[in-house]
Formats: sequence, structure tokens, C-alpha cells
Amino acid sequence: MEEHDSVRTRLTHSHEVSNLARSIGVRLAFEYPERVFGRDHEVLNVKRNVPPLLAAVGLAHDLGNPPFGHQGEIAIQQWFHQTFKDQPIEEDFSEFDGNAQTFRLLTRLQVLNDQFGLNLTIATLAGLIKYPSVFGSGQKFGFKKYGIFKSEAEIIDEVWHHTGLRAGVRHPLAYVMEACDDIAYSVIDAEDTVKKGYASFYDLMDFLESSADGDTVIKEVTDASKAKNKEFKSAELSSRELNDISMQMFRVKAIAKMVEAATTIFVQNIDKMMNEDIAPGFELIKNSECGRLCQAVKDFDFRHGFQHKEVLRLELEGNNRIKSMMNMVWRAIDKEGNKNLPFERYVFGAISENYRRVYRTMEKSRYTQLQLLCDVISGMTESYLIKKHDEFRSLEKAHAQATTSHVN
Repeated sequence: MEEHDSVRTRLTHSHEVSNLARSIGVRLAFEYPERVFGRDHEVLNVKRNVPPLLAAVGLAHDLGNPPFGHQGEIAIQQWFHQTFKDQPIEEDFSEFDGNAQTFRLLTRLQVLNDQFGLNLTIATLAGLIKYPSVFGSGQKFGFKKYGIFKSEAEIIDEVWHHTGLRAGVRHPLAYVMEACDDIAYSVIDAEDTVKKGYASFYDLMDFLESSADGDTVIKEVTDASKAKNKEFKSAELSSRELNDISMQMFRVKAIAKMVEAATTIFVQNIDKMMNEDIAPGFELIKNSECGRLCQAVKDFDFRHGFQHKEVLRLELEGNNRIKSMMNMVWRAIDKEGNKNLPFERYVFGAISENYRRVYRTMEKSRYTQLQLLCDVISGMTESYLIKKHDEFRSLEKAHAQATTSHVN
């Protein structure tokens, strides 16, 4: 919903994660081929296969996120708890997660000419699984979430079978995807926070220096960034231009350090990953020399960006619209086929043909009905949600008024 075209959206974020992942893939395949991929690396053609595989994983990693991202996930979870508070509800819905929705979207919902979604390779799908466990299994294996809905359990079993993976074990390249996501949103959210005028370059430098506690990487990045800022001050720039260009230099320096650190820690831990000897919840950036830098930047983002009143207002509006939209779409799904309910029939007809086609191939149950609801909501962008919500609400009010007038 950002009106400033230079501020990132989920699309530009995904492109940036994709580019970072590809760059780490290039380094792994060209600089450490035997160390990471073994003596058969030439036969495996890793120089050709690994960089684009990671690029695809990075590009797809957020596709299942609902409108308003993690706040949208919370709104969906809250709606289920509020709507079915006196009824048992599957964890697929009470703990709805965009990562699991991504896997569902790619393997089932994006219908081409068969029933295999986008028909991605097993390796691409394996690299996408951030949380390797199935909802309802009762075992998260040390990760904070489940990562696969029950409806896709057979598909993930096939992925695990062909890759030698299993529940609780991540594909090694999933660690790279996670690191690139951390790098992109921590550093770039800071740049966007300054771009939107919520804080300044100097606010960021002061915050990082106060958080450094002797950390040499933070000192190196802040010293280099401040040196560039001092150099730019000699030019005739406005304060906004100086802020922007100084933040660009910070971004370049910080991302370069984090990419190098993530690559190094990946190479150091590849044997543990392959031998399933890695600690649950292990993260590349957190365990690298850039761990403190990344966390400090995230803390800055939270304090100056995500807690800003304009952001909080937008999140509240999004929360309200998602829940209101879910009310209308759920009624349409629940009352499907009732010819005496024209509003509900109209809303159901507005659901994506792909989603309805997949829904009708499944045995009708409350589970499949609720999953269709999640498919509809999570498949919307913020702007589309607002547009359709306002359209539906207007039609609903007009229909209610017309019905009342007729009865009177």
C-alpha cells in the first residue's frame, strides 16, 4: 500500500532475496564446489544448476503470504479463533502460516494443464521448506512452526523420498534462502524507514554504535558508512539527498558483509547439515560474525519503522479488512448452491477459477471449505483486498437495504 514508488513492496523484496540467493549460489558453486557438493560436482553440474535453483527459491519464498504479511497471518489466525471459539479447529487454520501456503500454491493451486501446480523440480520445492514438518503431526522438531498443510502431506513425502530428507530435516539450501531473507529485510527495511522519513541516517548510525558493545563488524560498517557520508557532505546536496545516498552506501556495505558471512558459515557447517547433526533452529546469519549487526538493524527497524503510528494504523486497517472479508467469503463458501442468496452467490463466483477447480476435485468437508477460504484471502494483494472488500461491502449493504424495504 506504499505510495512512494522507491519503497519496497513484497515483489521487489522477493527479487532482492532472489538476487542475493543466486549470488551465494554462484560463490558456493564456483569457489567451493568440492567442499560443498563433493567430488561429483562436475557430474552434478552445480555451476549451472545451483545458482538458478536458489534464485527460484528466493523468488518464490513469500508467494503464499497473505495481504499485510505477518500481520495478515495473525489476522487470519485470530478470525479462526474468534469464529470457531467453541469448536475444535485444525492447526492448519488456527496456526495458519504463509510458508505452508507457499508450498500449497506452488504444488497444487497454480493449475496449468495438470495437477502438479507449477511443476517445479523436487530440489526447488525442497529448498523452499523452511519448517520441515506437517501440520497436526504433533512434532515441530525444534522449529517454531509447522511448514506443510495436511492437504500436501503426500507431496512433501514424495519430495523427502527423492531427496533423502525427512520430517525435521531441512534441505541445506533452505538455510541459504532463510539467510538471504534476513539480509534483505533487515538492511532494506532500514533504508525504507529512512526513505519514508521515520528516521535519519544519523539515527541509524547512533543506534548501531550504541548496540555495538565492541562488535568489530558493526564498527567496520558504521565507520565505512560515516566516511562516505562525510565525503558526500562536500557536495551540494539537500538533507534528504544526503540521507538517501548515505543509506545506499550503508546498504551496499552491510549486505556485502552479510553475504560473505553467510557463505562462510554455510561452508563451515555443510558437513553437519548433510549428516543431520545441525542444531534445531540453526540460522546462518545468527551464527556468523554478522549476527549482532543483523539483529541490531532489525531492532532499529522495529523501533523506528514497524512501531511508527502510520505503520500501526495501516496494520490495524488491514486486520479489520481481512476479518471482514473472511466473514463475507466464508458465508459464500458455506452457503454455496443456495439460489436464494444472491449476494453469497456473487461472492463465490468472484473466487479464482483455479481455486474453485481445485476445491471441487476434493471431497467436500469443513476442512476443504476452510482451506478454500484461506486460499482466497492469502491469494490477494493488499490493494486487491481493499478493492474487493469495499465492493462486496457496498453490495452487501445495498442488498440488505433492498431486502428490508421489500419486507416493509
